[in-house]
Amino acid sequence: MEGTNRDQDRAGANGIEHGERQLEEGVRTDFTATMNYGDYLGLETLLASQHPLSDPVHPDEMLFIIQHQTTELWFKLMIQELLGARSYLDADDAERARKSIARVKHIMKTLAEQWSVLATLTPSEYAEFRGVLGSASGFQSAQYRTVEFLLGNKSAKLLRLFEGRPEEHRLVEDALRTPTVYDAFLRHLSRRGFDVPTSVLERDVAQPWVEVPDLVAVFEQIYRDPATHWEAYATCEDLVDLEDAFQFWRFRHLRTVQRTIGFKTGTGGSTGVDFLKRALDLVFFPELITVRTHLGD
Repeated sequence: MEGTNRDQDRAGANGIEHGERQLEEGVRTDFTATMNYGDYLGLETLLASQHPLSDPVHPDEMLFIIQHQTTELWFKLMIQELLGARSYLDADDAERARKSIARVKHIMKTLAEQWSVLATLTPSEYAEFRGVLGSASGFQSAQYRTVEFLLGNKSAKLLRLFEGRPEEHRLVEDALRTPTVYDAFLRHLSRRGFDVPTSVLERDVAQPWVEVPDLVAVFEQIYRDPATHWEAYATCEDLVDLEDAFQFWRFRHLRTVQRTIGFKTGTGGSTGVDFLKRALDLVFFPELITVRTHLGD
């Protein structure tokens, strides 16, 4: 009996009574006149935004929708962070820029892991509702295209995808017409006294980035003496980390598509897996890779 009383006292101190956890006295329960968790997050709208089209509704279509909706939410944050990084570099605040770049890197790692959830969708299950997608495809994501453009993989012809959606068109076009994060970093290095080629500083920023051999020497200077150029050196490595995280996401995307539909044509008309394989050859910051060939000689 004595031991039982001690157990009861301990349970009461932990807020547990008769096996049920009790609310602490200060916990608010009346939200008739104040904002609650769901209000702040707009959950009523968010959780009502999944509209499966299969009939009868296939249970795995909800997985497919939520996977892509959460990806779009992360893209939204990535755009904010990349724009922030660009602004900080424009203001020569590399420390703040590095924070934003690091956050984008971690988002990409999260998105890469997220493919493992979609990979639980078997080919047979996906085939049962794939037809309701029509011509809808992730290739048409305005936010993804904006992220790619902000990192340097630009293509003016892709604006045609968004001609019927003015807001999306403005978002993507703005990313096309303005400098990339890499442009901002290189201009920052120039202001810090590094001999960045004039052709780089005055380039047409609406064009896709193409490797500039003369720029490699700038990074070689930084990498051969990291102690002297620590801030620039660390930022270079942040960009390489981001590149790696993005490429890993692309690879997981490819593998998930391959295991789900094999080598079928994509719903948006692309060649599917072959198209995704070619994307693995895209590099945002090629000089930061090339410079490694010269180091240690």
